[in-house]
Amino acid sequence: MGDWPSTVSIREVGPRDGFQNEPEVIPTERKVELIDALARTGLRRLEVTSFVRADVIPQLADAAEVLSAIEVPDEVSISVLIPNERGLDAALALRERLRLARGGEGAAHREPFDEVNVFMSASETHNRRNVNRSLAESLTGLEAVLGRARTAGVSCEGVISTSFGCPYEGHVPPERVLEIAARLCDAGAREICFGDTTGMANPRQVRDFFTAARAELGGEVELTAHFHNTRGAGLANVLAALEAGVVSFESSFGELGGCPVPAGATGNIATEDLVSMLHEMGIETGIQLPALLSCARRAQEILGRPLGSHTLVAGPVEWHAGAA
Repeated sequence: MGDWPSTVSIREVGPRDGFQNEPEVIPTERKVELIDALARTGLRRLEVTSFVRADVIPQLADAAEVLSAIEVPDEVSISVLIPNERGLDAALALRERLRLARGGEGAAHREPFDEVNVFMSASETHNRRNVNRSLAESLTGLEAVLGRARTAGVSCEGVISTSFGCPYEGHVPPERVLEIAARLCDAGAREICFGDTTGMANPRQVRDFFTAARAELGGEVELTAHFHNTRGAGLANVLAALEAGVVSFESSFGELGGCPVPAGATGNIATEDLVSMLHEMGIETGIQLPALLSCARRAQEILGRPLGSHTLVAGPVEWHAGAA
């Protein structure tokens, strides 16, 4: 095992990945409240919504309203999930409307988003159940989205779900995952996120995979890990990814989120659990853990139910210093 990194980057995905999996629609003003609070915890990357069809994911039907209302510091990068060219059309149209409303191209303002994330599965069955497309159809469509987004001056991330296993097909060949990643990079993605969508990964698999991914994709591409805690292995997989040189992770405050298909795929690793562990290891994130926990507590109040993160329940380690 090599040395641990001194710093790690975390993208908070709760406002998108978490909120879209809630059974009820969270009011827009409450979303804005939580996003604005998260943006003041020291987080530097937030995925806040998605431009998807309202009849498919009604929880995110207010994407334009959320992006128009949030007040996020300039140093915080805002990303949105884009399913297809129609979603990109809607995102770019919103950007142009807000530019005009704020005084045009030369006026001083921040854009409503800085990054777009495109996504597909590495499993044929999961991809068809999730977006009703074959892998080939998804790749062709996303290559068009990435090309247009790059032309529009927007940074791009490619997200590959079921990178470590599929609940329908079982084993997913790493070669297929890396082939998809290479296609997305060639189309314009400068970051690839590999998702353990239903919590099937194990640490040995993760370490071997990211070692191979770095060798295959080269040093210019940012490799990001996205783990779920479905079977309790989320943080163990983080450690394995760190050992393989990964310094970019996605997580969700309060352990919100999951996967709409299939049933039983519980939440992402909790951002506060990830931050707590990294800080105890001496790895900096730039995130203020007490402020992050305040956001998770507020989310509990808004949702009216307890959330699953361990640190939210037990508190940070330093709270117990000196205890018997």
